[in-house]
Amino acid sequence: MMDAELILLNGRVTTLSQGNPQPSAVAIKDGLFLAVGTDAEIMAMRGNGAQVIDLHGRTVIPGLNDSHIHVIREGLNYNMELRWDGVPSLADALKMLRDQARRTPPPQWVRVIGGWSEFQFTERHMPTLDEINEVSPETPVFVLHLYDRAFLNRAALRALGYTRETPDFPGGEIQRDRTGNPTGLLIARPNATILYASLAKGPKLSYEDQLNSSRLFMRELNRLGVTSVIDAGGGFQNYPDDYKVMKDLARKGELTLRIAYNLFTQRPKGELDDFKRWIAMTSPGKGDDFFRMNGAGEMLVFSGADFEDFLEPRPNLPPDMEDELKSVVRLLVENRWPFRLHATYDESINRFLKVFEEINREVPFDGLRWFLDHAETISERNIERVATLGGGIAIQDRMAFQGERFIEQYGARAAEHTPPFVRMLAMGLPVGAGTDATRVASYNPWVSLYWLVTGKTVGNTQLYGPANRLDRLEALRLHTLGSAWFSGEEEKKGSIEAGKLADLSALSEDYFSVPEERIKRLESVLTIVGGKVVYGSGEFAHLAPPPLPVSPGWSPVKAYGGYHRGDMDYERAA
Repeated sequence: MMDAELILLNGRVTTLSQGNPQPSAVAIKDGLFLAVGTDAEIMAMRGNGAQVIDLHGRTVIPGLNDSHIHVIREGLNYNMELRWDGVPSLADALKMLRDQARRTPPPQWVRVIGGWSEFQFTERHMPTLDEINEVSPETPVFVLHLYDRAFLNRAALRALGYTRETPDFPGGEIQRDRTGNPTGLLIARPNATILYASLAKGPKLSYEDQLNSSRLFMRELNRLGVTSVIDAGGGFQNYPDDYKVMKDLARKGELTLRIAYNLFTQRPKGELDDFKRWIAMTSPGKGDDFFRMNGAGEMLVFSGADFEDFLEPRPNLPPDMEDELKSVVRLLVENRWPFRLHATYDESINRFLKVFEEINREVPFDGLRWFLDHAETISERNIERVATLGGGIAIQDRMAFQGERFIEQYGARAAEHTPPFVRMLAMGLPVGAGTDATRVASYNPWVSLYWLVTGKTVGNTQLYGPANRLDRLEALRLHTLGSAWFSGEEEKKGSIEAGKLADLSALSEDYFSVPEERIKRLESVLTIVGGKVVYGSGEFAHLAPPPLPVSPGWSPVKAYGGYHRGDMDYERAA
């Protein structure tokens, strides 16, 4: 029967479906889009007791889908973190740090865990250790900057037990003064193990607070119009233990995001055993439309980790990488497990592809979904090789946060196509967009869309010319339909058309006409997932679910929320 349960009318609906002019209304039933059309056409489908929402001319888009984010890990930690995402000045950031240090009880830490760049600040520099110690002399502070460093105040050094006798980590440096005592600066050289291992020693939230933290982080993403994500796993995110909170929320029907998750090995030299064990425990697609297993990665073998730190030279992967990678990928292909692989540099990608091509000759990929993540410096030849093997590339806006550092290391010309996403699309490659949040970039998808459209960093540096920029519709497509390919769900989500999952958002302003600088300041005023309102503000606030309490009471989220909003008027009509 064509009896709609929910009708949205008087909007400007961007469907992203083929051959459908921009309609004004949408009908929803049983969590799916029933029809799109004119107000009159859709109102004719109104069923008994159907809810009708007037969009007041708002622009409506399919729900955004982040193809690479660490949402499960962040859910366990969000309520502990002071987010500097979008904060306009270092002075503001330090004031937030000072105030949060005063409200944080022992033995808890104040943690600023990524999502910011010094170039977003008017001062255009990082904090100093002296400044951090001044604003928080007693409460431990851990400030993470991208993949390259962490600032620890003296109280954090004491909490971690780092002294002059503490040896350096393999692949990392504890900076020391002339007498050999740690200064508080941890440097990733060449990878972030020292940063993440130190962070993992801090206090954790209780299980109940992790539930609350995960729900609040999902709602924060809903506020920005995100309805789906692909979780890329992450360091110190162990399966199945660290997936329990999200699994429990899914069982209780309390997810407000659709999550497809990947399994990320945690044991150097034990990667093959991890995947053998997981293949016996679960399988790709296990779950439902809200919470489902997606495959392996983004870490497949530790010897293949070419983590980007553009303050340092490109890392040379060890000679045993190929043998280790082949054993894992062959196992995955034999068992028809989709996989993804972190890959920053073309030199690394070239070696990875040789392994994949060799496996394909022995055990054909034969349509198996696989893809590279990041691929900032991939060459045209290697794009062709990815396409030949039926793969895709998931790109993220990491260069929006560290483009200036890349230019310092390699020059402005080398930065012009990092990554070359326009060329990837021209060659017919599946491409999805995302953020790689929350440590090396912000989770705000509008910063990513701004980067794709303008070619600029958060510090307003022009990275790309017109040849490597997208129009607004194509950029939106990468954050919706494009990303759906990477979880094998392009037939279910990513566009507003009959039969697809009813996920959408109505925007604070018209994405297609606002000045470019306002793209990164957009958010949703009405977000719907599966035909249910999960977020509403302004004229839609009365439709929103009840606000969640924030626990524990000292949480930075209670004081500041998430992404910095400043004095922006988000309730302005489109």
